[in-house]
Amino acid sequence: MADYGRDLRMVTLDAKRLRALAHPLRVRLLGALRLDGPATATALGKRFGENSANTSWHLRQLAEAGLVAEDTQRGNRRERWWTAAQDRTQFDPGELSEDPELTGSLASYLHAINAVHHDQAGTYLATMQDWSKEWRGAAELSDYRLSLSARELSELNRRIQAVVEEYWREPEPGDVEVVTHWHALPLRRQERATDATDVL
Repeated sequence: MADYGRDLRMVTLDAKRLRALAHPLRVRLLGALRLDGPATATALGKRFGENSANTSWHLRQLAEAGLVAEDTQRGNRRERWWTAAQDRTQFDPGELSEDPELTGSLASYLHAINAVHHDQAGTYLATMQDWSKEWRGAAELSDYRLSLSARELSELNRRIQAVVEEYWREPEPGDVEVVTHWHALPLRRQERATDATDVL
């Protein structure tokens, strides 16, 4: 589980780390270790429907990139335990996308992140009636369309992040874990096709 009582360890994606995360299973493995704490390849494999050998191989790829590490406090000769090496990832997609050799890896990583967000939202919607009226009313799925410059969009994202981080604290009685997603993206609208009924 996340440790609220200490400063978060941050990692910045470089080319090596990005290539290591350009696989949907590795993104999910890293996320599970960050959210739920150390685990074995066998346990993670069962969670994600993979055999332990395949899961172990992907964990080793993450370890080579410095994103996970062996938990020597728990491991033994029969099976390794793995732990996340950091708590959060930061990266500049604008900067990374300037390298044509990283375009495919960046796209794979971002699609994997988007899939995780989609799954988390889908899990809530599928079980929404299991939550109390208070929690159903507090949850939010919204979208807004704005007209902004790139500078304004960057500022909006910084301000949203700052607000979210204001709520980072030790868990209290009555709390549950809450996940926040925000997607703030430029929209390229398709031109409306004209036909004979259009009036000029």
